[in-house]
Amino acid sequence: MDWSVQQIAKLAGTTGRTLRHYDDIGLLRPSRTGNNGYRYYGQESLVRLQRILLLRDLGLGLPAIADVLGNEADAEHALGRHLAWLLQEQDRLGRQIGAVRHTIEALQTGGKIMAEEMFDGFDHTKYQEEVQQRRGKDAYAKSDAWWRSMGAGEKAAWTEQSRQLGADWTAAAASGVPADSAQAQDLARRHVEWLRGIPGTPASPAAGGSPAAGGGIKGYVTGLGEMYVADPRFAANYGGEDGAAFVRDALKIYAENEL
Repeated sequence: MDWSVQQIAKLAGTTGRTLRHYDDIGLLRPSRTGNNGYRYYGQESLVRLQRILLLRDLGLGLPAIADVLGNEADAEHALGRHLAWLLQEQDRLGRQIGAVRHTIEALQTGGKIMAEEMFDGFDHTKYQEEVQQRRGKDAYAKSDAWWRSMGAGEKAAWTEQSRQLGADWTAAAASGVPADSAQAQDLARRHVEWLRGIPGTPASPAAGGSPAAGGGIKGYVTGLGEMYVADPRFAANYGGEDGAAFVRDALKIYAENEL
């Protein structure tokens, strides 16, 4: 069975013009072209289109999408990675939706706003045990006190910054750029600056991790990269193990050259 341009455009929420453009640039070829010149798409083409739309949602441009599809021909493996990331996002967003609904209801009814429920899905204490084991209870206490001292707007801004950093890492990994590329190294710089803003970490200025002092930040950054790969919960923030390995490699190069 195959489908026409008009059918696929309607089902995929795109346009026939877009599909024809994908054909013109070699990104998505139709399975066959009828005697009337109409394009028709079979199962293999639909799987490829699904991957294109997923990568586009990650913020990749068409040239980067073409590179990803060319470098990773195993559609089942690639879609499995996307699915793992989407399921994680589904859980996180579902909890955030519930938290926002609770806040709206409390504001509408004049009820009491419960801080414990407002930030479900923001996960700032998700790895409390690991933090305490790796850096001590004092380090966790400092980070936790810093988080609790912020207002709702500050927390939302910091959470969005973290989400965007993870999304940008995921998109860069999926695009196939090398870990030593300018794009990856700029992400590594952003990542280190993000770490420096969290009290209680070896990257924070109070711990000697200022840009000038260096401190123990070099080992800390490279160690984090290894942890991202080793722990699937952390790897999920970067699209899975392959994405985490990309982050690890980029951070290691940045640490060697800049820290």
